[in-house]
Amino acid sequence: MMNEEALAWVIHTRDPAFADWEGFTAWLERDAANAAAYDMLMAADADMDAIIPAEPVAMPIAANDAGEPRRAAWRWIGGGAIAAALVAAVSVGMLNRADIYTVTTRPGETRSIALDDGTQIDVNGGTTIRLDRNDTRFAALDAGEAAFTVRHDAANPFRVTVGDAVFEDAGTVFNIVHGTGATRIGVSEGKVIYNPQAEAISLPAGRGLADDAQGLRVMDVAPVAVASWRTGRLVYANAPVTQVSEDIARSLGITVHFTPQAATTRFTGTIRLDKDAARFFAGAAPLMGLTAVRQGKDWLLKEGNGPQS
Repeated sequence: MMNEEALAWVIHTRDPAFADWEGFTAWLERDAANAAAYDMLMAADADMDAIIPAEPVAMPIAANDAGEPRRAAWRWIGGGAIAAALVAAVSVGMLNRADIYTVTTRPGETRSIALDDGTQIDVNGGTTIRLDRNDTRFAALDAGEAAFTVRHDAANPFRVTVGDAVFEDAGTVFNIVHGTGATRIGVSEGKVIYNPQAEAISLPAGRGLADDAQGLRVMDVAPVAVASWRTGRLVYANAPVTQVSEDIARSLGITVHFTPQAATTRFTGTIRLDKDAARFFAGAAPLMGLTAVRQGKDWLLKEGNGPQS
């Protein structure tokens, strides 16, 4: 129903004779999702030329009809044709655009991407990121972790979308983690703006932001800890073991479980990564005050600081 209403408003507001701006504003304010649906369909307008001819073909005119201007004929076709074209633009133009491509890494696999504008993206394991061949100032992190070393351009800032959030650079090196129900960013150089059109939270070097079950909050981070996975280390300051476990799984390509009691543990320190899981946990688990137990191909972190198995 919402999409049908949004389509109707797109059709109406595209008409030069439209005058019901008060009704349109009331509809937008009734539900935040209305504005999002309307904006999505209006964005598809850029793709309309590929679907609707620049000079619309008029409906056939009967021999006894004096005829009417092409524009009038197109308006007579009206909502049905435009709505169908908009739906096509959204489904074809927005979702299956040839210029949008996806980079996916397996857990334990890393990849470095050099964009034509001079920006470099280092992608950690278990990550999915979308890029645009025609716009090197765009990235969408769908899941996982990526570090961005951005060439600054004040007139054309680099933007990363993560779910509903937008991170805009200001000449920056930063790292973003996007997992189930949580997003974290740390800035090591320059500055990032969180949601520049809404909260507009400025994150200079040495600052980070988390958006998770505890809400949205800003904190201090050690610049050397940002994207430390690129140098084979994981650096933490009072981080929950649940977060550490996710980072280990992503970087080493293994599945890590933890007991409820272990999940309450917090860790401060540096863990050196090692592709040999047994050797890694032999050193890492005691640092966290835990024991690591092999369970087939998986590992379990549990309370206690006994020998690893």
